[in-house]
Amino acid sequence: MGNADIGLTGLAVMGQNLVLNMERNGYTVAVHNRTTKTMRDFVNAHPGKKLVGCETMEEFVGALRKPRQVLIMVKAGAPVDQVIAQLTPLLDAGDLIIDGGNSYFMDTERRSKELEAKGLRFIGTGISGGEFGALWGPSIMPGGQQEAWEQVRAIFTAISAKVEGEPCVIHIGPRGAGHYVKMVHNGIEYGDMQLIAEAYDLLHRGLGLTSQELHDVFAEWNQGELQSYLIEITAQIFLMKDEDTGKPLVDLILDEAQQKGTGKWTSQGALDLGVPTPTINAAVESRIISALKGERVRASKVLSGPLAAYQGNRKAFVRQVRDALYMAKICSYAQGMALLRAASEEYAYSLNYGEIAAIWRGGCIIRAGFLNRIREAFKSQPDLPNLLLNDGFKADVQSKQDALRTVVKTAIDLGIPCLAMSSALNYFDAYRTDRLPANLTQAQRDYFGAHTYQRVDKEGVFHTEWPGAQ
Repeated sequence: MGNADIGLTGLAVMGQNLVLNMERNGYTVAVHNRTTKTMRDFVNAHPGKKLVGCETMEEFVGALRKPRQVLIMVKAGAPVDQVIAQLTPLLDAGDLIIDGGNSYFMDTERRSKELEAKGLRFIGTGISGGEFGALWGPSIMPGGQQEAWEQVRAIFTAISAKVEGEPCVIHIGPRGAGHYVKMVHNGIEYGDMQLIAEAYDLLHRGLGLTSQELHDVFAEWNQGELQSYLIEITAQIFLMKDEDTGKPLVDLILDEAQQKGTGKWTSQGALDLGVPTPTINAAVESRIISALKGERVRASKVLSGPLAAYQGNRKAFVRQVRDALYMAKICSYAQGMALLRAASEEYAYSLNYGEIAAIWRGGCIIRAGFLNRIREAFKSQPDLPNLLLNDGFKADVQSKQDALRTVVKTAIDLGIPCLAMSSALNYFDAYRTDRLPANLTQAQRDYFGAHTYQRVDKEGVFHTEWPGAQ
């Protein structure tokens, strides 16, 4: 029997950095990779560290002390199933498999049930923070059996990010809960990034701010209520110059935003549960339309619009964009947290929304001071159905909605697309409206399909023989 505390297979950059994080925190780590050379190069690059290089899966499992703990860091989908299929014949009852990739939560649900039936423990773990977080402390979202969590709690606590002494890891819930929460985290991340991009577009194209001026604006914003990792790195991006031309590097980057699918999964999951997430959806759609680069270039030559040049008070507009961005951000997070609530009920996850917000305060991409307020909102109101109904956030959106309305109207006048900001405003207006035009929609459905309807003045289900209905 081996003496390694944990094993990791899948030595891409995230996997390598997690290994170094665990080793730095006192653990002996067995390492394995499908390509043996990658494993050998990694071990040789870190002499003196408590690493056990393994060429075969049998050697890898044999290097682990019992009960064994194996962390899989490979591409989501079939590769995870392939590694699990290789591992399971070599493991004993009570051994633990951890999937640390961005797996789809329903795959995690399936794997949890299949492995539990074989007597094995399984944790689907969302890990956020990118390469730097993996090395120095990510936000970790493990979902699985309680006893599996207890088995890995010490390691995860040690390697996680810390905020005010609190580790950014909790047991999220059973089965696919961890990967579901990571999926929603990524959906919120999509929304955050798109809202920031739209603010940048308005200031850059609309006001003509230079990269240095944009840096100054975002650096100032990062000192206030918008303080976050994404605002911080945005400010830094504007300072980077291209080595060859001396131009701002951001201006030379092709405007095609790629995606790995987790944002799309969030939108799909929200539709499955009947939860409106229009700002997250708009962010996904914005990335999709950005990929139509060739079509957009052709369209720009034949389709005209207004001149994107703001003529009003420039300093006032910068302040309005800041306030609009903050209000839209609240609406976006409200959608994400409402989705978590619906998923918790549908899939029996028993999620703790306040503590989820707390572990997002460090290590992860959406880390922000703003999350402290979300934690406190759910701590004081555990049954809060929507962040917009919390007294503190309600006061914010009430005071900043004029700014968001002005910014969206200005964007329309300038012909600058703001899919996410406008969707956030429409979500707010729809959510606060006590009577929407869905009554007409329902009448139409009854007219052409006899789908029936309910009434506001009496109980029951009704159908009308509409004149001329076929």
